[in-house]
Amino acid sequence: MKKFFAMLMIAVLTLGVLAACGPQRGTDNAGGNSGDEGEGTTTEGIDKPESLKVWVNDDENQKEALDQIFKAYEEETGIKVEASGMDMLTQIEALALDAPAGKGPDLFFQPHDRIGDIVLRGLADPVDLGEDVNLYSETAINAVTVDGEVYGVPQVLETYGMFYNKDLVTPEEISTMEGLMKVAEEQTDAGQDKFGFLMEATNFYFIYPFFAGNGGYVFNNDGSGFDASDIGLANEGAVQGGELVQSWFDNGYIPKEINGDIMSGLFTDGKVATVLTGPWNIATYREALGDKLGTATLPTLENGDVPKSFVGVKTWLMSSYSENQEWAIDLMKFITKYENAMKYYEIAGEMPALQEALDSDEIANDELIGAFAEQTQYGEPMPNIPQMQQVWDPMGSALQFIANGDDVGEVLEEAVQQIEDNIAASGAQ
Repeated sequence: MKKFFAMLMIAVLTLGVLAACGPQRGTDNAGGNSGDEGEGTTTEGIDKPESLKVWVNDDENQKEALDQIFKAYEEETGIKVEASGMDMLTQIEALALDAPAGKGPDLFFQPHDRIGDIVLRGLADPVDLGEDVNLYSETAINAVTVDGEVYGVPQVLETYGMFYNKDLVTPEEISTMEGLMKVAEEQTDAGQDKFGFLMEATNFYFIYPFFAGNGGYVFNNDGSGFDASDIGLANEGAVQGGELVQSWFDNGYIPKEINGDIMSGLFTDGKVATVLTGPWNIATYREALGDKLGTATLPTLENGDVPKSFVGVKTWLMSSYSENQEWAIDLMKFITKYENAMKYYEIAGEMPALQEALDSDEIANDELIGAFAEQTQYGEPMPNIPQMQQVWDPMGSALQFIANGDDVGEVLEEAVQQIEDNIAASGAQ
């Protein structure tokens, strides 16, 4: 959800620094995803606990889906799942207090970019999925990996794309950045509150694709992990992206005061041809526009690439204090296997991280969600190291200056310097 990411940006500011790694654990058994014999940890010969404790996100739709899945697990294994609802963003502090006293859960549910801090604090153990790691989206697995160790079993993928009003524009017209800018020019009449294209253009979370699509990056990642000393938010590609964003304000395509609520209100009133946002708005937009609503991936840039959107992953983590780790892993795999991943999608409305589910006709061919599933294949996970907390404020300020017409290169250089100074001051290198 959009609210999830907004809350995430605030919550991440409270986190610690530096990520750490640990030895892997894992499982293979009939209770979870199919698995290959001999790979990872097995429950064979491990006594079943009477129950497993799970902290789930305090969302009614998510809890409804999980209640059904947990009942099925109890029927299959005889193990009762004791689920407690707790907002994801408050779980970690509670875990730090409760787990050492033996009152914590076996499993808990978190956005992936908090993993670095969670690992540093010794609150989660790695999970060895064996060959089953290939069952999940590669993007999702990358998101839950810290220093080469997998620390979670992914449940949900989230990213953003384009919604459009079929009465005002065709998908072909917004399939390229050139076409999108033509729509913006031809259909924008700010005096009448009519716009060709709107997005939250001073929100770095949403703007990142236009930096990354031209060669910008937050922290360099050569495949071995994020390097917080190598920041690519003021390089040539990032400046090119910033200049593109600035042109939207200079040309009057996007008002400086735009926010998500204003944007969605104008779109549902039929005054905007296309908006850039996430699938959390599907229900609201569909109710307002009905069959007129369409979705698409982000428009290709001049270089022919689809911009790299940030991908968020909600994942199950295993408490390092759990006394039932083999069965905890078994439950994580059970929750996310195909049948249950689709049940969760149908009830909670969130895209599964399981690749087979993403490729299923039900999702891939869905008129609205399919485009977002496709966009995840072009996206990249938000960095999961704690230094990411130092990025949001400087880049948010930089985008405000860019919107006001300041020199893009200078603004981004200053933002990167502020990020570096903040990281140094926090003790994270």
